[in-house]
Amino acid sequence: MASTEDIIAATTSTIARLSAYIFLRWIPGHHFPPLILTTVVIYLACVFGRSEAFGPSRRSLHDLFPKLFHHPDNHEKKGQAEKEVHHDLEDPVLYKEEKSFLKVFLLGIPDWMEPDWSYLTIGINILLALFTLDQVFRGPLLHPVQDVSFTRVGYVDSTSAKVLLREPDSSQLPMYVYLSPANMTSWTTTDTIYYLGEDTDYTHVITFENLLPSKKYTYSLSNDKSGEFTTAASPYSEASNSLTFLTSSCVKANFPYRPSAHALAIHGFDHLSKVVRALPSPASFMLFLGDFIYVDVPLRLSSSLRHYRAEYRRVYASPSWSLPGLDTLPWIHTLDDHEIANDWSGGNDTDPFPAASDPFIHYHVSVNPPIPAGAPTGPEANTTFFKFSNGPASFFMLDTRRYRTDPEPKPSSSSTSKPLYGSSSQSSNPPHPHAKHTMLGAVQFASLLKYLATPEPAHVHWKIIASSVPFTKNWRFGTSDTWGGFLQERSQILAAMHAAERDLGIRVIILSGDRHEFAAIRYPAPISDHGVDQRKNLDRVKNRPSSKQLKQHKSYDPTPQAGPHEFSVGPLSMFYLPFRTFKQIDDEDVAINYLPDGNSKVGAVHIQNLAGDAQRSLLKYSLYIDGNLAWEYTLTSPAIGADMAKADRMRRRTSGWLWD
Repeated sequence: MASTEDIIAATTSTIARLSAYIFLRWIPGHHFPPLILTTVVIYLACVFGRSEAFGPSRRSLHDLFPKLFHHPDNHEKKGQAEKEVHHDLEDPVLYKEEKSFLKVFLLGIPDWMEPDWSYLTIGINILLALFTLDQVFRGPLLHPVQDVSFTRVGYVDSTSAKVLLREPDSSQLPMYVYLSPANMTSWTTTDTIYYLGEDTDYTHVITFENLLPSKKYTYSLSNDKSGEFTTAASPYSEASNSLTFLTSSCVKANFPYRPSAHALAIHGFDHLSKVVRALPSPASFMLFLGDFIYVDVPLRLSSSLRHYRAEYRRVYASPSWSLPGLDTLPWIHTLDDHEIANDWSGGNDTDPFPAASDPFIHYHVSVNPPIPAGAPTGPEANTTFFKFSNGPASFFMLDTRRYRTDPEPKPSSSSTSKPLYGSSSQSSNPPHPHAKHTMLGAVQFASLLKYLATPEPAHVHWKIIASSVPFTKNWRFGTSDTWGGFLQERSQILAAMHAAERDLGIRVIILSGDRHEFAAIRYPAPISDHGVDQRKNLDRVKNRPSSKQLKQHKSYDPTPQAGPHEFSVGPLSMFYLPFRTFKQIDDEDVAINYLPDGNSKVGAVHIQNLAGDAQRSLLKYSLYIDGNLAWEYTLTSPAIGADMAKADRMRRRTSGWLWD
């Protein structure tokens, strides 16, 4: 019969090992480090609190106090020996060895008849605890990277480019900036930098202007930093008829955990480098959809400004940036929760947002695309939503964190919530009881609707909206943190998307991240959008349905691929959920594909205008999982002119019942 010590040792050892596996290889949740360390300490106390742990030389109580403790006589010894012989006959030696092995290695219970095995299993548990500490503390403690110096290319258009510089060494000042076409050595001094200070964490934005479209340039700095970029195509040029770019979200250094890896290595970048080099056309940029840092994963060590800045520096100090193809790839960014706190909805004045916002502005906003016309400008405004065009597509990059309020009240208690640090359930900035629940805020919301309603130039056939959180409500975990928590605002945006496709002949695409899974979703237009024709159809029906029946049987456009599409992808380098959380719940959000597995996922978007074709433009979305092509999907832009009207009539004719 197992002793109490054996039961405690087996229980704590099992918990520690399972938790360590989940934490190091599966999900680096903040609950696991305290659990792993506590159970290992209890395990060690239990194991080494037993006399057998110190070998057979330890004296028994009878040896120490022979008069106080009874010594068995020969008759008792004989009886005990007979019992042992009888027990040996019932349990062969082979079975004993197998049981001992399972007991030691699976349950972690030492068998001091086998000291080598016992110390080995104890060592395994100690090693797992050390791995846990290493994962949590090695990066922050051993890599403060205060002296890191680098350049990274940000937003590039047809005539200008932005480059982020960090240089903390004041001896490098003044610093001279040179530029040359990549195909010749013709250096021009474009800038002289006299000051780099702590107020911006020693960062500076280098802006190159008056450049030629579709041309590769090389820049060089007097501190021995250099790089390359290629300008975008000129609007209306032949080159502007195509565009290739990448999109993903979420990076965490050294996960899944590798003991021998550099603490700042980003394993997903190995796969990203492979994808970049395999693309048929060079990628113009990476559209990164948030969670560039995980300040609260696995543990929040601080909420100070210094710590947030250090987290950005650690990502940029990663040796993985030097992989082939990554050093010249421009990155543009949206903000998400783990750059602040999990499920953040506390507004832009509540701590820790001010500290979190500072490095995001200096490292990312400073080299992002321009803000939309009419949006607040100036250093005090710190507008963090953006708009730009490149080739056959225009883009609107949302900020779904800075301006949001608490989500809408849940209709029932069955919805899943995640009341963690800074979450909506703990928000210190709740909306006024009569205020509208909003993810975007009034100014950004109005700017987005204006963007969707504005006609595009003749060569632009795609409006692409970047959202850090999924637009669909099909995710059944943490739904309130996505657009599923802001359904009223979502419905107005969705109506504007349908109107843009119908009235402007533009295809709307939503690119999102955050979920650590991939899903493709289609949003078919409700038939009620064709109000006049519906009434005509309904008037022909003798037994017209009641208004209640009409609402219960709302119909949607059945045309294949009709309506805006969303591609939600992540992580670039992080965990993926071991359980399934995505499910279509109605005909408003139609699931196309769902691929949840993979620690590294990236989407490649290629757009090609089709000369002389009624469809005008084609978009191909390619999903890469762990560096390998996993799925492809092709879309065409809406037909033009008479073809649009004809397709619309056919759609309504084949739709059957048309009611609101």
